[in-house]
Amino acid sequence: MTSLPDWVKSLGLPRVAIDAIDRYWLPVWDEIRHDLLPDHRDGPPELLAASEGERLAFEAIEELEPGERWRASFEAIWPAYRRWYLKDGESARPRLSTCRRMLREHMPELVPTYERLVELTGRDELAARFLSLYRPPGFVVGCSQAAWTRDGQPVLVRNYDYPPSRAEGIVYSTAWTGRRVIGMSDCLWGLLDGMNDDGLAVSLTFGGRRVVGDGFGIPLVIRYVLETCETVAEARTTLARLPIHAAQNVTLLDRTGEFVTAFLSPDREPEFREVAVATNHQRHDDWPEYARAVRTLERERYLVELLRGPKITREQLLQAFLEPPLYSAAFSSGFGTVYTAAYFPAEGRAEYRWPDFTWNQSFDRFAEGERTQTFAEGARAA
Repeated sequence: MTSLPDWVKSLGLPRVAIDAIDRYWLPVWDEIRHDLLPDHRDGPPELLAASEGERLAFEAIEELEPGERWRASFEAIWPAYRRWYLKDGESARPRLSTCRRMLREHMPELVPTYERLVELTGRDELAARFLSLYRPPGFVVGCSQAAWTRDGQPVLVRNYDYPPSRAEGIVYSTAWTGRRVIGMSDCLWGLLDGMNDDGLAVSLTFGGRRVVGDGFGIPLVIRYVLETCETVAEARTTLARLPIHAAQNVTLLDRTGEFVTAFLSPDREPEFREVAVATNHQRHDDWPEYARAVRTLERERYLVELLRGPKITREQLLQAFLEPPLYSAAFSSGFGTVYTAAYFPAEGRAEYRWPDFTWNQSFDRFAEGERTQTFAEGARAA
């Protein structure tokens, strides 16, 4: 890619603004394109590249305890994750003894599930190190998210902007620690977003900083919060003590309508702000070139104004995530909108949305199945 993505150019900016942002996008892309999760096209056979666009088969799986369904996903996806995990050399990743110790110290409730998953891998030592998600390679994702709290009908909605070939596309329904959880899988047992049956919903966005340090990859942190917390207050306490390996923003919403956004980094104390939106920055001066290139401040302002609108409805907010500037069709440029997720914690249900389809799931009625989406540059997913 040698220029600004078309989704940015399509926003009606003046020519001078496009030219200015164009100068930022290429150097930013050169920096972040090496910090993406692995390409799974050599993994699951369902993930195919087509001339008319890239296709991703989303799958809904219910497996209340880790078993053969998880093992099948591992065997399909692990080769790509293995290459990614070793991209900086095996010595760059922590030893297994360190990984186990950090899990026991910080996430003891997950250790029995972790040990079961390691058993399902055939006790592969490298897989065991990877599954701890302690100090993995750095990675960047792009997202927008917002919490709606009016009328006693809370919903957490988010867009996941990423290359489709690097998404797992698995909606998992589990009860691995006894608490029911539904969410979008990442890193084999972590989550990009999700909710539990106590009425807590959580979602992440990249924090717009290049710093990487000691700590856990955010997908496992999201999993841990949903497995162990019932309310926003509990989740806030949990996030305040966990070491995080990269800059991430986490928005939390519970069934009462309480919300908070946590701004997490490995080199800063966690910040908790009572804001209902998050895009891809923490402070305005953290990475100005990246912020300009992905228009994170503009997307944030757009969401804030939406939520301030006195007449906006919950459905109108959800629909806004399927339209520019929140929805992106820049699939060939690496950051098109792969899916929109909406979690209704008081109702125990979730929606996974695309412009032409809504996939409904709930704790009462989780429907296993598959849905293939095609992603083509400049076109809405179909």
